[in-house]
Amino acid sequence: AEEEARRTVGFVAEVRRRHPDVVISVDTWRHDVGEAVCEAGADVLNDAWGGVDPKLAEVAARYGAGLVCTHAGGAEPRTRPHRIAYDDVVADILRVTVGLAERAVELGVRADGIMIDPGHDFGKNTRHSLEATRRLEEMAETGWPVLVSLSNKDFVGETLDRPVKERVIGTLATTAVSAWLGARVYRVHEV
Repeated sequence: AEEEARRTVGFVAEVRRRHPDVVISVDTWRHDVGEAVCEAGADVLNDAWGGVDPKLAEVAARYGAGLVCTHAGGAEPRTRPHRIAYDDVVADILRVTVGLAERAVELGVRADGIMIDPGHDFGKNTRHSLEATRRLEEMAETGWPVLVSLSNKDFVGETLDRPVKERVIGTLATTAVSAWLGARVYRVHEV
């Protein structure tokens, strides 16, 4: 947590100083880092590990920050579990992300500041991530804005048999399909 804060807090503060109107989102699953970056000026906490630290939503509420509620399949942060199984991956994604969003509202996070994310490749194999993409419309139908993070993902590379540096076209195609199916926010690397 200390290293994560060291890498982000000063950067967030400087971006806020130079660009007071820009929306700043920080990926973290730790409440103490979330608190530090919100103090520095972050507007959104992107909880890519799906509520592992339940205090993160409390921090978002306290600072009036937005929150991304992600499905990670119960995976521990920074792990890549093998032989993951779901009876219905999309049903699990819906249950978890909507549950996290509803809990966040109960804690005081503004409903208009919440997004849900299927968590492509997080606690999922390639087939799961493809299924989440094919059925993204079901997430959009919940009424929560859907964020997708698709840049250079493993499921894109494995599907197309491409290394990381050759996944831009697959990323763009997957992003276009996701937009068509209702995604509204896109976390990207190449801008």
